[in-house]
Amino acid sequence: MTIHIPFDNSYARLPERFYGRQPPTPVAGPPGLIALNASLAEELGLDPATLAESEGLEVLAGNRVPEGAAPLAQAYAGHQFGGWVPQLGDGRALLLGEVVDADGLRRDIQLKGSGRTAFSRMGDGRAWLGPVIREYLVSEAMHALGVPTTRALAAVSTGEQVFREAPLPGAVLVRVASSHIRVGTFQYFAARKDVEALERLAAHVVARHYPDASGPLEMLEMAVERHARLVARWMSVGFIHGVMNTDNAHVAGETIDYGPCAFMDAYHPDTVFSSIDRFGRYAYARQPEMANWNLAQFAIALLPLLGGDDAAVEAVSAAVRRFPDLYEAAWLDAFRAKIGLASTEEGDVGLIRALLENMASSGADFTNAFRALSRGEAPEGWVSRWKERLARDGRSIEEQIGTMSKANPAVIPRNHRIEKAIQDAVSGNLDTFRDLNRVLSTPYELGGADAAFADPPAPEERVFRTFCGT
Repeated sequence: MTIHIPFDNSYARLPERFYGRQPPTPVAGPPGLIALNASLAEELGLDPATLAESEGLEVLAGNRVPEGAAPLAQAYAGHQFGGWVPQLGDGRALLLGEVVDADGLRRDIQLKGSGRTAFSRMGDGRAWLGPVIREYLVSEAMHALGVPTTRALAAVSTGEQVFREAPLPGAVLVRVASSHIRVGTFQYFAARKDVEALERLAAHVVARHYPDASGPLEMLEMAVERHARLVARWMSVGFIHGVMNTDNAHVAGETIDYGPCAFMDAYHPDTVFSSIDRFGRYAYARQPEMANWNLAQFAIALLPLLGGDDAAVEAVSAAVRRFPDLYEAAWLDAFRAKIGLASTEEGDVGLIRALLENMASSGADFTNAFRALSRGEAPEGWVSRWKERLARDGRSIEEQIGTMSKANPAVIPRNHRIEKAIQDAVSGNLDTFRDLNRVLSTPYELGGADAAFADPPAPEERVFRTFCGT
């Protein structure tokens, strides 16, 4: 059966300096199916059964380019850990094309690990199995948690060895996103003083992501709002991105690029997992500050479109200065729900921060400590303040418990379980990956035989460092 994907490739219609056109590099194969997200495939108007057949796997692995595709590697630049890099780009990924889904939303389909591109620099353009499994699990878990994110359509094995510190099994992740346009995409053209390209890019992003915006300034203002909500959601589930460079900052406020990401077990605001974040730039508590910094770089890149004069500087500065208040409001909304509140009082910030300080000093598990609140379990010395506040909330205990149960997941993609899934997959056993993916798809519901998935790691299971996998 011939694979039919209803492509409509708007990014490929932009000028050719936005990307490098090329087909994927075929894998040794034959490709094997690791996972297929059937519900997402159906959202995109694709037939899961056809994708799982040999011809479909050839497409997912990059061995066959379907009719209507326009494979390309996108150009972008970025600040990496604060240092400016004028050219980055898709070094191991190709945008296969775009489809309009069942809800009328435009979505990218990208092959990650599809071989070298013009932007690969010294890399081989391939991915090994570990990062593919990590991104599949974490991005789908984030979706189930209600966090804006890229998605995983499929993961396929390539039949090849990828050489990192040792030979490892190769794989390709098929990623779906509202787009793959980053703050660094705007920076790429701003650094080259290519105002025409900036105009084309801004018009594309407004049409695609911010149709209510009248132009670049309103686009920036809306982006600030989305990023404030996004990072507040990260913080509410204990997620640490690990590599919040401007090339990993999505212009539409979507979590993108799951490299050395992790979820906290024991709570501490200074927690860092990323092996490449040696100075804690992207520690858990610094994520709001770094998102604000990234948005400031976005604003600078947009200045040529606004005249570049003092009035333009003040306009974009005013937009970015709104971030702290917007973030604080979104953070409060999220954490009020986590402690069962629907009403607002001025003292709520202090109440929430007192709980977090108690958790940090005691080394409490972030996820389980909040989940325990719905059972009335809370730290001594704090519980009386909390119950007094709940009494003023004006709702029944059942309603408050319902609020907490919906705001506090029972299960998250814990590092030690992801590592176990990767180790087993490398050995040829995908059952651990499949079980974990199944449980993470309903993170607010857990019981019976799956109850152990909520357990924090034993001391010997703790994972203290995560790696980007390139």
